[in-house]
Amino acid sequence: MNAPTNKPHEIVERALELSRADGCVVIADEQSTANLRWAGNALTTNGVTRGRALTVIATVDGKEGKASGVVSRSAVTVDELEPLVRAAEAAARGAGPAEDAQPLVTGVPQSPDFTDAPAETSSAVFADFAPALGESFARARAGGRELYGFANHELTSTYLGTSAGLRLRHDQPNGTLELNAKSPDRTRSAWAGRSTRDFKDVDPAALDAELAVRLGWAERRIELPAGRYETLLPPTAVADLLIYQMWSASGRDAAEGRTVFSKPGGGTRVGEKLSELPLTLRSDPNEPGLEALPFVLAHSSSSDSSAFDNGLPLTPTEWMGQGELKHLITSRHTAGTTGLPLAPGIDNLILENGGEGRSLEEMVASTERGLLLTCLWYIREVDPATLLLTGLTRDGVYLVENGEVAGEVNNFRFNESPVGLLGRATEAGRTEKTLPREWSDWFTRAAMPALRVPDFNMSSVSRGV
Repeated sequence: MNAPTNKPHEIVERALELSRADGCVVIADEQSTANLRWAGNALTTNGVTRGRALTVIATVDGKEGKASGVVSRSAVTVDELEPLVRAAEAAARGAGPAEDAQPLVTGVPQSPDFTDAPAETSSAVFADFAPALGESFARARAGGRELYGFANHELTSTYLGTSAGLRLRHDQPNGTLELNAKSPDRTRSAWAGRSTRDFKDVDPAALDAELAVRLGWAERRIELPAGRYETLLPPTAVADLLIYQMWSASGRDAAEGRTVFSKPGGGTRVGEKLSELPLTLRSDPNEPGLEALPFVLAHSSSSDSSAFDNGLPLTPTEWMGQGELKHLITSRHTAGTTGLPLAPGIDNLILENGGEGRSLEEMVASTERGLLLTCLWYIREVDPATLLLTGLTRDGVYLVENGEVAGEVNNFRFNESPVGLLGRATEAGRTEKTLPREWSDWFTRAAMPALRVPDFNMSSVSRGV
């Protein structure tokens, strides 16, 4: 072998060479980030970081079955590989048989760029965005607004190699922008967020103009009690709720009777109608603008993923079609034990209503009386059997009367199930890319419509933010 280097593909190859286990999977994640932060209409910090994480999964065949061991470390160099590989092998030998054991994936064409250097981001990604942001600061200052927020861009290059011959690579860009506008006395606040691959499609001036309108709405304050209200959920709020639903869509958990997708008496609800609207909820690793990993990447096993499935190709999947539940998330193992089709999780989520749909502004204009939300916050599960969630509204809840926003109302705590909301929604608007506020650190590739819900449960008044 050539002299040791720190190139990620060579680290993967060297780890596989060092392996003495019956099977081995090595994942190298090379990440770089660039960020900007600002407060009070002025930049405060910026920075660039780089890092590496390496995961080794060893499999050992025994009399009682195949066992696996997983060890992950950060900032690993070639010289530090052997102790890491040995630790994974020791973990496998000390473990019992893995219930999800399967043959390692084979037959997947090698990525042609597997030996290329990792992609990297830098402050150059903000070359056009930063000057436009500066102009927005000037406009906000002149208009009596203060802008706060941050922009973050990540680029992760993943290298996957296995003893079964797989050599796969994927570059994943991920950008987020969160912008808050506040009145000088801090009594009014409005939020907007965007997800992006490269910050070329983000317009801070348009976001500032949107926030200026919302701060204007908030000049009139209206107190409302808790209760059920017709409510317009914007795409960001819909994304937060449906992402939680997706995280709860394990086929195994449903088959074992532990989730909202479990059928009373046994089995799952696959094939049942969840919504009378012609809604389709789907994922596609090649969705334009929302491109995601095209193969399974599992650093460890869980109820809905398996480390043995690493490298398995991902294909477009309908989770719900025309309102009917089509698939739940399964690995090869759980597909076999439940009888459900194989449907691994995919790192994007799209909800469509079967037609063009109206804009949120048009939906507001046709509302006689109801609430318009900005976003949701602090979402937590209350009851997995119904997927009842609780959380708070934040940064603007507005009362709509006769097609116009009448003013800002107090915040609420809500109690709702996203599955229940899909069943009660009376209108879905136009699907658009959106940034889920609650889950923006974990899941950013989403496209959702606004939803009209006739009786959204605002369970109590919140005096917080």
